[in-house]
Amino acid sequence: MSTPKTLELPERVRRVTIESRRGCFAALEAEPTMGVCERRPALLIPGYTGSKEDFIPVLQSLASAGRRIVAIDMRGQYQSPGAPDVGGYAPGELAADVAAIAEAIADGHRLHLAGHSLGGLIARETALAGTARIISLTLLSSGPGRITGQRAERLRGMLAMMDSADEAGLRGVVEQIWREHLAPEAAAAGVPGHVIAFLRERMMGNSPAGLAAMGRYLLACPDRTAELAALDEPPVLVLYGENDDAWPPAVQELMARRLGARRVCIPSAGHSPPVEAPETTASALTAFWREAEDGERRRAGEHQRAGEHQRAGEHQR
Repeated sequence: MSTPKTLELPERVRRVTIESRRGCFAALEAEPTMGVCERRPALLIPGYTGSKEDFIPVLQSLASAGRRIVAIDMRGQYQSPGAPDVGGYAPGELAADVAAIAEAIADGHRLHLAGHSLGGLIARETALAGTARIISLTLLSSGPGRITGQRAERLRGMLAMMDSADEAGLRGVVEQIWREHLAPEAAAAGVPGHVIAFLRERMMGNSPAGLAAMGRYLLACPDRTAELAALDEPPVLVLYGENDDAWPPAVQELMARRLGARRVCIPSAGHSPPVEAPETTASALTAFWREAEDGERRRAGEHQRAGEHQRAGEHQR
C-alpha cells in the first residue's frame, strides 16, 4: 500500500467538515495560492482502506491551477461517521453520498469528479445515477469491474477473518489484520514510522462493517463500462500507473477504448499515482479538466448561437 511521504498539510490546505443533506463528511480542502477560484471545483474520492490523506501530494498542485479541490473520506472511512446499518455501504448509497457532497461544494455549478480504485467505482455509480452535476469523470487506477489477482486473494483472506467474528469482535479482527499483515507489509516497504502510526490510526478508524461491505463489493463489482459508454457525458479520463497490480494496465487500457476515453499511463507508478508520481498525475488531471471546461464553454456558445438563429428566423416569419 502506497502512502504519502509526509502527512503535513501544504500551504492553503486545511481539514474541514463538509455538511450535506446526507450528513457530515471529513475532508481536506485546497485553494489557489492567490485565493481566487477561476475554474470549476474538483471532488476526489479515495480507495478501499484509503482516505483523503492519499491525495495530499497532489492537492497543492491541483489547486494552483485556480480551482477548489476537496478530497473526502467516504462514509465509514477514517474520520467520516459510519452508516447506521450495513445497507448504508451499498454502492448506490455511497454514490448518493458523493452526489450530496458535490451539491454542497459546487454552489450550483458542475464539478470534476475523480475516484481512486474503489472510489473510481463509486464515482462511476454516481455518474450513472445522474444525481450529480459532473463536468468530467476520472477513473484513477480503477478498472471495469471486480479486482482479481493477488490483491483479490488478500482481500478474500481478510474478509474470511472478519466473517469468523461476531459484531462485537470485529474491531479486534481489524486490529489483528493490521498487526499480522498490513503493519509488516508497510515496514518491509520502508514506510517511515510516523506514517505507519498514521496508517494504524486510519485502519482502526474505519468502520468494520464498512470495510466488510466495501470489500465484498470490490470482489463482486459488475462491469458497467458499456452503460457508462452509452452516456453522452461527462467526458472520461482513465489514468493509471504502468505497474498497477489491482487492475492490470492492459485491462484499464481496454476499458478506456471501450469508453472512448482519454487515457494516461503514468510511468514508474503502481496503484497510487498521486503518491508515486504526484507532479505527473496533477499535470494530467489539470490538462484534462481544462479541456473539459473549454468543451463546456464551446458547447454553451453553440447552444446560444443556435437559439439566437432560431429567434431571428421566428422574427422574420
